[in-house]
Amino acid sequence: MGRRDAVTCGGCLVSAVGATGAVLAWGMSDRTRRHFGHDFENNGMDLSVLYTELPFVLLAGVLVPAALWALGAWLLERRRRSDLHS
Repeated sequence: MGRRDAVTCGGCLVSAVGATGAVLAWGMSDRTRRHFGHDFENNGMDLSVLYTELPFVLLAGVLVPAALWALGAWLLERRRRSDLHS
């Protein structure tokens, strides 16, 4: 497996962990639990958060770690190339 394949695989792994972590953190928050009816006798149950908030949480959980991973990989590659030309 080449260096580029390892970097790509690492980026995908970071995105998967970020998405899972973001959804778990969102699902365990008090605000989300209230929407899912964890109040007295399911008062205030509002499942619209599944299509209004969850996609944004999932998207942020995927994109933010992937962007940071890509930035780090780019900076390391740039540094490696400058060290070769020195």
